[in-house]
Amino acid sequence: MGKQRVLSGVKPTGDYHLGNYLGAIRNWVQSQSEYENYLFVADLHAITVPHDPLKLASDTYTLVALYLACGLNLDNSTIFVQSHVSAHSELTWLLNCITPLNWLEDMIQYKEKAVKQGENVSVGLLDYPVLMAADILLYQADKVPVGEDQKQHLELTRDIVNRFNHQFAQDQPVLKLPEPLIIREGARVMSLTDGTRKMSKSEPSELSRIGLLDTPEQITNKIKRCKTDPIRGLTFDDSERPECHNLLTLYMLLSGKSKLEVSGECQDMGWGQFKPLLTETTINALKPIQEKYRDVMADQAYLDAVLREGRIKAEAIANQTLAAVKSALGYTARL
Repeated sequence: MGKQRVLSGVKPTGDYHLGNYLGAIRNWVQSQSEYENYLFVADLHAITVPHDPLKLASDTYTLVALYLACGLNLDNSTIFVQSHVSAHSELTWLLNCITPLNWLEDMIQYKEKAVKQGENVSVGLLDYPVLMAADILLYQADKVPVGEDQKQHLELTRDIVNRFNHQFAQDQPVLKLPEPLIIREGARVMSLTDGTRKMSKSEPSELSRIGLLDTPEQITNKIKRCKTDPIRGLTFDDSERPECHNLLTLYMLLSGKSKLEVSGECQDMGWGQFKPLLTETTINALKPIQEKYRDVMADQAYLDAVLREGRIKAEAIANQTLAAVKSALGYTARL
């Protein structure tokens, strides 16, 4: 038995922050030798909401460089750009034609974002989950790393697989049914300004998140000004103290200490003592990533070579799946 295949992607928009790193990228790095990894820059997803076309390409390179700087190894991981593999768009159209509209209208994230965008909401935002399904299914992924807020999208993907295979597969399934790979600890890093909200690139205030490329001065300022409470003594898992739980979790993850160790170390601390400790730990944890990032970004030829090789490897699998889907749907073979 070979390694199971894992597929995941991140949109190249906004500032990449500790939530992205601790909730996704670091977990990929730690487990990458266990799986066959296909990790992509989700630039097709990036334009489902208003975006800056002048920054899309540079943001794409930034994300690839951060992948590498955070420790992704090309011996274990194939890194590519979604739009470079045209099969993503083509399979999305084919799956659109078998996906009931009401399945998409019921998606929670669509409902939330559609309210914010009003009349400007795009068909792309509605169709986002079908594109996500195409991303996963092209590579016949065994597992997909998802947070709790993405579980509904993966369930839709599974529904599409079952519908397609039931209607069009003959002797054996055409599309593989993916399983969730849910990372619980550290998978949901919360905002520095509101411990009940997830740390997000879309949050207007930069004080709500710590960027992976923030300077020591920026990190110090953000932690100094982050929301806390007036209670002395720091504890995990108190529903009345979400900010306390979040900041202790950040310290635990960035320091590499266990929950038990952090609980013992911080149980008698006040915020005036803890915040400098968290600041120093954060700066030290991000320093090697930032140094490696600068080295990678300085070598454009290397970045281009990584993406070229990634595209070739990704296309080999994606085009094979696309051909099988088109055959099942009754299309003539490409001559």
